[in-house]
Amino acid sequence: MKIAQIAPLYEAVPPKLYGGTERVVAQLCEALVDLGHDVTLFSSADAQTRAHLVPVRDQAIRLDAAPLKSDAAAHMSMLGELRDRKDQFDIIHFHTDMLHFTMFEDMAARTVTTLHGRLDLKDLPPVYRRWSKFPLVSISDSQRVHLPFANWVSTVYHGMEADVSQWFSARPREGYLAFLGRMSPEKGPDKAIEIAKRLGMPLKMAAKVDPADAQYFREKIVPLLEDPLIDYIGEIGDAQKPAFLGGAAALLFPIDWPEPFGLVMIEAMACGTPVVGFGCGSALEVIDDGVTGYIVKDIDEAVAAVRKIELLDRREVRRRFDRRFSATAMARGYLDVYADRLAKAPFAADLIGDDAEIEEASSALTSLAQIA
Repeated sequence: MKIAQIAPLYEAVPPKLYGGTERVVAQLCEALVDLGHDVTLFSSADAQTRAHLVPVRDQAIRLDAAPLKSDAAAHMSMLGELRDRKDQFDIIHFHTDMLHFTMFEDMAARTVTTLHGRLDLKDLPPVYRRWSKFPLVSISDSQRVHLPFANWVSTVYHGMEADVSQWFSARPREGYLAFLGRMSPEKGPDKAIEIAKRLGMPLKMAAKVDPADAQYFREKIVPLLEDPLIDYIGEIGDAQKPAFLGGAAALLFPIDWPEPFGLVMIEAMACGTPVVGFGCGSALEVIDDGVTGYIVKDIDEAVAAVRKIELLDRREVRRRFDRRFSATAMARGYLDVYADRLAKAPFAADLIGDDAEIEEASSALTSLAQIA
């Protein structure tokens, strides 16, 4: 099957440091290639992939040192390039929110759009009412709450490839707590620090500071970093995560917002490290309470949960990851969505014209059904 994956251009695929959506796109491309599909990735030239790469920018936007740049122009150029090639693919899978809606409205039935971000924003409902033809995939059921009327066709949880020899070790943990993500109010770094201080446990914080959060970080978090228990590391990449997460007694996930998924939770689980997460957004779906971690309501419950963290079987944490959140599980979930889209797409009118091409598309659908 010929599948186009359209990544946002803010980070490389996969990201060199922080980055969620682009990391998921990278994992999905690799898994689909492994399952025998013909995958084309539209991304920046610094992408690392076994899919066919269509480079539409010399490098990802965030780490580009150019003082003046336009993310809107970059994405418009990418979508224009895709539009020129649209007939080369059976399915086009967008990871660019709603940016493509106006340019691909005439072929919406042959697309899939995964929404990766929060959906509780004022201006979103009119967009998803206006362009309701586009089939949407959520990354958790809880993500749908703010757009219940939208054209949801499936929920597919994120997955990742995590070799056991690299990501999991049965060795004793080093006795510290981990915080990985962004230094922003909704991620709760201040709560993570309070939890660690009340337990008297070291806390290692590997986190990015976005420009929008610089004032919050400077005024609210930096004074808390003076405590000797707190070790702020800064941003880390994939190569550092197994040791960082694998050495922790637990990952703290004290969120205060409708988290759409929370990739860091399954990254911890891949290491066999349980997660203590506040019961917001997707945490209720991702964490198997009492098995892969604990779901808590507040700091008091989080402190109590960490105190009983050693009751959890870290091998079972890893087994649950393999069962629910592998890259292959994610890819198979999307293959089911693609098969449904192909079955419903008006091939003769929308996809291709002559009899030979229609027969080829039908054969692709049959093969997809057998693989899936």
